Amino acid sequence: MKNTMIKAAAAVPVLKPADPVFNTDEIIRLIKENADCGLIAFPELCVTGYTCADLFNQKTLLYEAETQLLRIAEATQSAGCTVIVGIPLRWRNELFNCAAVLSQGEIKGIIPKIHIPTYSEFYESRWFTSGRKVKNQTVTLKGKEIPFGWDLLFEDPVSGAVIGAEICEDLWVPDTPGTHACLAGANIIVNPSASDEVIGKQDYRRTMVASKSASCYCEYVYVSAGMCESSTDLVFGGHTLIAENGTILNDSIFPEMSHVETALLDLEKCMYNRMHQNTFTTDEEETYRRIPVSCKAAGKSELTSKELKELFIKENYFIPRNPFVPADDDERGRRCRKILQIQANGLATRVRATGIKTLVIGISGGLDSTLALIVCHEAKKLVRDIHVIGYTMPSEGNTTSLTYNNALDLMRALEVEIREVPIGKGVASHLADIGHAGEYQGEGDVTYENAQARMRTYILMDAANLENGLVVGTGDLSELALGWCTYNGDHMSMYGVNASVPKTLVQYICRTYAYTCNDEKLKTVLLSIVDTPISPELTPNKDGQIAQKTEDKIGKYDLNDFFLFYVMRFGFEPDKILALASAAYSEVDPETVREALVRFYNRFFHQQFKRSCLPDGPKVGSVTLSPRGDWRMPSDASVSLWIEKTKKAVI
Repeated sequence: MKNTMIKAAAAVPVLKPADPVFNTDEIIRLIKENADCGLIAFPELCVTGYTCADLFNQKTLLYEAETQLLRIAEATQSAGCTVIVGIPLRWRNELFNCAAVLSQGEIKGIIPKIHIPTYSEFYESRWFTSGRKVKNQTVTLKGKEIPFGWDLLFEDPVSGAVIGAEICEDLWVPDTPGTHACLAGANIIVNPSASDEVIGKQDYRRTMVASKSASCYCEYVYVSAGMCESSTDLVFGGHTLIAENGTILNDSIFPEMSHVETALLDLEKCMYNRMHQNTFTTDEEETYRRIPVSCKAAGKSELTSKELKELFIKENYFIPRNPFVPADDDERGRRCRKILQIQANGLATRVRATGIKTLVIGISGGLDSTLALIVCHEAKKLVRDIHVIGYTMPSEGNTTSLTYNNALDLMRALEVEIREVPIGKGVASHLADIGHAGEYQGEGDVTYENAQARMRTYILMDAANLENGLVVGTGDLSELALGWCTYNGDHMSMYGVNASVPKTLVQYICRTYAYTCNDEKLKTVLLSIVDTPISPELTPNKDGQIAQKTEDKIGKYDLNDFFLFYVMRFGFEPDKILALASAAYSEVDPETVREALVRFYNRFFHQQFKRSCLPDGPKVGSVTLSPRGDWRMPSDASVSLWIEKTKKAVI
C-alpha cells in the first residue's frame, strides 16, 4: 500500500545572536541527526537569531547569513528531506523576514512574512517590510535565481506532501496565509516563529495551532525560538507544536537548550477529510507556483501491513485501543456527560414535538437498555411531566436471576413504573403455530432466538399504543454495524436514543454515571450491569449462569469498534487497518486480527439492509450509520474486494 506517513520534526537549535556560522553549524548538526525525517522546521530568523535588532541593518550580518544559507542547503543533498529555516533577506532595497525552503542540496524557494508586528514588545517594522506584494518574483543568491514570494508551495509527488509556510504573526491574524495555501492544495503548513513567553500565551498558541489544523484539515508544524535568544527584555521558550486535523500530536516548551520534537503525520487523514467535507474547496491552485522537493515518507514509499506496523512501533505512534473513548480521565468524563446530554435533549425534543409524554422501554438488565433508561431519566429533567414505564420481559430458562434482578433494581433506583410480562407462553404459542418444536434446537436455531426478541418488541409496541406512549429503542451503534439485532425485533422502536453510541462508549457512559449520580443504590446496580457479560440471553442458561455471550459470536467489541472507527471515520483500506490494529493490540496474534477483520467486513456489508430502515435517533459523534444522514450504502453491495485485500495483506 502507498505510504502516507511523513515523519516531521520541529527543531530548536542552540544559537548565538548575530553569529550565523555558529548557528548554521548547529542547524546542520540537527539535520544530520534527524536524517530519517521527511520535513524539518527551524525557528524564525534562526540563521542570525531573532533578537539581533538594529544589527539587521548591518550588511556584514546579512551577507554572512546568505552565505550560510547555502551551506544548510548543501546539507540536504543526501538527506532526502525538506528543511525550512528563518533568514533575513535583502531584495530591491528592502529587508524581508523569510522562510527559506531547502531540499536536494538547493534553495528551492523563499517565502516572505506578510504580517509585520509593531505593537507591545514587537518592533519588526523598524527593520522588515511586509511581503504582501511579493508574488511571482525571484531573488538572486550567489548567482542563482530563486523563486521568491508568498505564492509558493513545495510538493513531493511520491509522498504526496504539499508544503506551505507562514511566519509567526501570520498565524495570529484573521485571514492567515496558511489558509490560502491550504485552499491551493497544501496539506502541511510550517510556521517558523519567535514568540516570547508571557502568562497564558502558551495555551493560546496551542489553541490557534489546533484550530488552524482543524479548519484547514492539514498538518501544522510550529516551532518557536529557543532560550538562547537574547533575554534583554524577553524570554523565549522554544515552544514546538505539531498538530493534525485539530489534534495536538506533540507539544513541548522550555526543554533542553537544543531539542527536536518529532511526530508521524498521516496525510491520508487530511485527504479523506477534505474529500468528505465538500465545503473545503481547493479553488486557489492557479494562484500558487508549485516547486518539486524531496519530502520522503517515513520508510519506503510502498509498505506492507507488517512494515507499517513496525514503523508505528518504532516511532511510538500513538494508536488508541478504543478510538471512540478518550484516554484522559477528565476528557472521558466530559465526553460521556456531553453524549448523555445530547441523547436526553434529542428525546425531550421528540416528546415536545409529539406531545406524547409517556415513554415505554424494555429493561433487560444489560448495558444498552440501562443507558437508554438513563437517557429517559435525564429527559424527564427537561420535560417534567414525562412518565416512564419500564417493562421487564423475562424468558424462563434463558433470563438469569442476575440480569433480572439488575433490571428491577435499576428501575427502582430511577423511580420508574415497573411492569413485568413473562414472554414464555407467548413465544411457545407462536413457535407452535409456525411448526417449531418449541425447544431450543441448538446452535443456529435463530427461529427460537428471534421469536423472543420479536415478542418483546411486539409487547412494547402494543403497550405504547395502550398507554399513548413512545417506544424508546435501546440498540447501539456497534450492534447496528455488525447486524447484531433482530430485524423487526430489537432493531425497531419509535426513537432510538443509542443508535450512534458504540458499545465501548456505552460502558464508559454507564460507569461515569455510576460515579457521578450521588446515589449509592443506583451506583451499585450500574456497576453490576457494567461488569456483567454482554448477552441477549436468547438461549438456555447453564445452572443459572449466562451461557450465550455475544463476543463469542461476533468477536470482542473493542476490536470491532476499532475497525468501525477507521472504516467509517477515515475510509482506510484493509492493509492499513490491519497494521493499526496489530500495533494497538500487540498481544493479539496477527492472524486472529485478520480473522476478526474478515468477520467484521462480512457482517458490516451483509447487514446493511437492517440499517436502511432505522428509526429516528440523535447523532452524537462523527461516526454514525443513519441512512438519512451519514451512511448510505446499497444493501446488496459486494464485500469481495475488502475480503480479498484483507486475506492477501502481509502481516
